[in-house]
Amino acid sequence: MQIILQEDVEKLGNRGQVVEVAEGYARNFLLPRKLALEASPGNMKRLEKMRAAFAKKAAVEIADAQKLAELLAGVLLEISRKSGDNDQLFGSVTSADISEALGAKGYAIDKRKIQLAEPIKAIGNFDVAIRLHREVTASVKLAVKKEE
Repeated sequence: MQIILQEDVEKLGNRGQVVEVAEGYARNFLLPRKLALEASPGNMKRLEKMRAAFAKKAAVEIADAQKLAELLAGVLLEISRKSGDNDQLFGSVTSADISEALGAKGYAIDKRKIQLAEPIKAIGNFDVAIRLHREVTASVKLAVKKEE
């Protein structure tokens, strides 16, 4: 089934694209969540107007993301965790923990935007990438310290 994406869908495409998906995926997930429209002849004609609106919206989103990235560049997060003798944590620092620490500093960042390959399990200083937009990535410095 062909659909027109109204929002960016990870691993599928960007808004304004016409993509081919399984009927069940479109009917049960994309269409009810208003992430896509069915690619009917009428909707295909509306696609050009939609693309112009998407371009304006994308420009605003990119500008906002770049401003936020500049603000986040100077942020230093400190998280304290219990650890053993060889600086191994008794747990880990996850993207949810980092999102919570950013929230305490006044930045509302969703945990799904924080790019951690794997949870942090050691004491030290780390650079954490935050994907604010598909074209804008910010970096935050994170210091994991031993809890006294």
